Order: sequence, then C-alpha cells, then structure tokens
Amino acid sequence: MPYLEGQPLERLKELKNEHVISIVEKYAELLEPSCIKVITDAEEDFTYIREKAVELGEEIPLETPGHTVHYDGYYDQARDKENSRTLITEDMILSDRINTLDRKKGLTEVLEIMKGAMRGKEMLVCFFALGPAKSRFTQCAMQITDSFYIAHSEDILYRKGFEEFKRLNGSDNFFLFIHSAGELENSVSKNIDKRRIYIDLVGNQVLSVNNQYAGNSLGLKKHALRLAIYRANNEDWLTEHMFIMGVRPSEKNRITYFCGAYPSACGKTSTAMIPGQTVVGDDIAYIRDHKRSYAKAVNIESGIFGIIKDVNPRDDPFIHHVLVTPRELIFSNVLIHEGKTYWEGMGIPCPETGRNYFGMWEKGVKDEEGNIVHVSHPNARYTIRIRDLQNIDQNLNNPEGVKVDGIFYGGRDSDTNVPVCESLSWEHGVFIGASIESETTSATIGKTGVRKCDPMANLDFLVVSLGKYLSNHYTFGKRLKKAPRIFATNYFLKIDNTYCNEKVDKKIWILWAEGRIHKEYDAIKTPIGYIPRYKDLKQLFQDVLNRIYTKEQYAYQFSIRINKLLEKFGRIELFYKTEPEIPEIFWSTLEKIRAELYQLKGKFGKEIVSPFELC
Repeated sequence: MPYLEGQPLERLKELKNEHVISIVEKYAELLEPSCIKVITDAEEDFTYIREKAVELGEEIPLETPGHTVHYDGYYDQARDKENSRTLITEDMILSDRINTLDRKKGLTEVLEIMKGAMRGKEMLVCFFALGPAKSRFTQCAMQITDSFYIAHSEDILYRKGFEEFKRLNGSDNFFLFIHSAGELENSVSKNIDKRRIYIDLVGNQVLSVNNQYAGNSLGLKKHALRLAIYRANNEDWLTEHMFIMGVRPSEKNRITYFCGAYPSACGKTSTAMIPGQTVVGDDIAYIRDHKRSYAKAVNIESGIFGIIKDVNPRDDPFIHHVLVTPRELIFSNVLIHEGKTYWEGMGIPCPETGRNYFGMWEKGVKDEEGNIVHVSHPNARYTIRIRDLQNIDQNLNNPEGVKVDGIFYGGRDSDTNVPVCESLSWEHGVFIGASIESETTSATIGKTGVRKCDPMANLDFLVVSLGKYLSNHYTFGKRLKKAPRIFATNYFLKIDNTYCNEKVDKKIWILWAEGRIHKEYDAIKTPIGYIPRYKDLKQLFQDVLNRIYTKEQYAYQFSIRINKLLEKFGRIELFYKTEPEIPEIFWSTLEKIRAELYQLKGKFGKEIVSPFELC
C-alpha cells in the first residue's frame, strides 16, 4: 500500500525538498505504520499531539492545569551507554572509549530490529530548528517517531522548524532522527533487550528503537549534540555541552555572559538558574567566532529537560515556581498521589503511597533485585519551556547570539580542587576543561560514585577523536583577539564527609569570576590557576548572602592539596596516554603544572599549602 499520499504528501510538497519526501517514503516502508501525520508549525498540529499523548496513555493529566506525567519502563530510566553506538567507517579515527560499531554492520542490525516497529501505530513526521530562526548558528532537524510523548517533549524543548526547512531550498543539509518505542506493554517499551541507539555520522542520522526515556529516544537532545559535534569539529566552530547565562552583579549596570560545562547532575542547571542572574540556556550551546574578535553563542533549545531531584523553593526558586503553577509541562518518573506530584528533595514530606515509575508504590517496597524503590527515580525529570521562567534572558531568541566572556568547567570532586579558580591562559583553560573529573551519578545506567575523566563534560557524546576535539578548542581560542576567560569550579568539596558549602554559595564563585573579567579583583597565582583572596570573598559573602565567611573556611577550601592534585594528574596522564594525536600543548601544560606543584611541595615541605601562605 502507498504510505505517502493525500494530506501528508501535500504538506511535504510545501517544503520543496525531495530529500524529505524520499526519507519519509523509505522509513514508512520499513516501519509499516498504520498512517502518517506530518506536523507543520500550526498550533492545531501540536494540540493534536498533546491530546493523543493523553488518549494513548503516554501521559497522564494531573490536578494542576497543563501538567502531565509520563512513565518510562522500570529499566529504561537513563541513557543507555552500552547500546548507544557511533557507526564508523574504516577511515574514521575515534577514541577507544567511544562506543563504536562498523557502519554497515550496525545499519543492517538496527534496520532489521526496526522492521515493522510501527505496526498499528501512527508515524509522526516533525520539523524543528536547533537554534533561533534565520540564524547562522541554526541547524534544521527532522524527527520521525511513533511516540506522542517524544513529539510533545520536542515541541516544548525546541523551536518549530517547518518554515525553517523551506529556507533549505531543497538541500539535504539537515539532521535526521528515526525513533520507535517498539512493541508496547502497559504503555512502555517491551523489548528493551533489543534497545538500540545508533549514531550514523555519514548518513547524518540517528536510529533509535525499543526505548522511551527521552535521553535515548528524543533525537534533538543528545543525539543531535553528537551530530553537531561531528559537524563543528570538521568546520570551524564549537558544539558544547554547556549552559549560557548572564551574570548581573547587584547595583552594577552590566551583564556578562558565561558558558559552562558540567557532567549530568553536577550543578549545571542550578548554576544557570542562580537567583539574580539570567538564563539563555541550560544544556547545549553552539559557539562561533565573531569576525575573529570574540566568541558568540546561542542556546539551540527553547526548553529544559532537567533532573527534578532536590528541586525546592529555597535552592531553585525559578524552576520550582514553574513546576507548581498552571502551564504546559511534563513530569517523568515521579510519584503521583491524588493528582499531585512528589519527588525526593522537594522540601516537603512525601506521601507513603501512590503511583510512580515502579507502578503502584508504597514506602519500603523493593524491586525484584531487593533494592528499595525511591519515591521518585533519582533521574526523574521535568520538561518545561524556558520562556516560562521568571529569569529568562532577553537574548534567548537573538539570531546573533550573545558575546561569551567566560567559561566555567566543573565536576563532582570531594577532596582535591578548590571551589573556584581562573586559568592562567586559554591553553591552560582548555587543559582544565580536558581534565574534568567527576563521580558518576544516576543520570547514566551503571554504578554511581565512580570517579571518571570527562573532557569538557562531553565524553559521552564525542564522535571525533579526543585529539581532534582538543585541537579544535585550542585553535578556536587562539584565533580570537579576546578569547573567553576560563574558570574551574567545584561545588562538592567535603570535610568529614560533609559538604563545605551550601548550594547558594555557588553564586559567590560566579560573581567573583565575573568581577575578575572586569578587573575588579586581584588574585593569588598558583600552579593550578588564580585563586581568590580572602578579603574579596569575605566581602562578597557579606554583601550577597549576608553571611560571615571565616578565615578557617577559606583556608580549608582554597588550600592547594598537592598530593591529591598530583594523583589526579597521574590519572589524567593515563587517561590520555593511549589517545592518538593529543596536541603537544596539552602535555606541556600538564608537565608544567606538575613541576610547579613539586616545587611548591619542596618550598613548604608539606603536601597541603594554605592560601594564606601563598599571598
């Protein structure tokens, strides 16, 4: 039977793009849907998606108007690294740490698994724009899926792109994402043993099947990140796993834009949402040079797919306000009780019964493996529009992007790095980003608490060699007249197994960095970078948080832990030792820092040096 006829075909013809029509025909024949629905930018098309998501049980309406909840399968709750593979040809050089598969073999396998995956279901053909309309940054993206939840999520998270596709003038220069939840059982993917997420760089496409968790199935999220990284690193720009925020010191008439990269669940969104500042984006940035003068960035998204654990009115007031007031949003894998949502760390007691990602739940219940089932999954999420936030930046949709003056890098580190320091140069800053270490969290499947190196918080998504990736960073900053200043942050330093800082303290580190860019603060030069002086932090804590910051706190937090740092650099050396084509500047930077740490140890005759001794 012909799949593409009538209204679907007429809508596709509006795009004047034979590549699009050919793709839909090809995958309709493979997936065998009962019908095809082409989604334009029209509001009635997305109303249809929202209503069908509820009708089919993919989302459940809640007591608050506009709110729905979605549940993934119990074993489909996080990114599946094992079954996420980059399809490569013989001439591609990638890190051994990147999960790869021969392209021909991979395509043969996944296409066989996908055969007939949409039988009895409707195929949705959607068009989105990764970036603002009519922008040199923006990439077009086409999503084919049988999940109304996924299509609904993408409408919240991304800008509509049907009209943007018309501007391609028939070109095949767009990203393609094919997804099917596969056979369903109780509204969730049944055959997770055949879950596959294959990234085809040559075909500029991602094929995903037998999953519903958005990190595995929502093409425009981390799948598009991979395709854009490949494109950027073969051109002259950067695609980064970064937020974009505007830092605005009180009583100063200025705004300074920063990007920031943190592994999942390591404080990235909470940093972007610091009270008093503005947010452009919380997850992915495209960064280009402006006439070789400075860097500019756009948020490719228009929404947030955030971890909900510990979101509460004290620590996350802007996000919390959105989550508890009427508007269109989707919760996933939280507890519902009498039409209301509950999650761990929300600041109020949770009911002892209800429905969650496990099914019907009561306090203390265990799964088949004997594990206690939490109120909400540690990786439970919320999907909201950025425009609903009270702290939205006015440049969210600026096609020219924002000027980036600073970059933050950070991870989970309980015993080594200081809370904030500034790199000594762009090259040193790239090294800082390349040497991010972080303890694993529930955002990925596997054990938690394992310390791993995660270059630029992007290792999971790299589809080029680490050598090429780092070289692109060095080259990008070197050609700018004024490269962004780079800072390292660490919110997770502990003493006696207790965090040294409160969550709100990150505002101090961010404001200090902003002040450094504007030459308002002096600093202490150390082998690992410039660290703050006590007098400046003391004043900031008093002015901003109305708190006394003691000398004892400063001394502990900003001491240079030489042995711990040397251990870290030993791990970093081992990590990169087997990687091909790592730039020489990386190795010379590592050796320089290591030598200076040994000199510092010899000078003071001890392994921990107080910042007061370095003044």
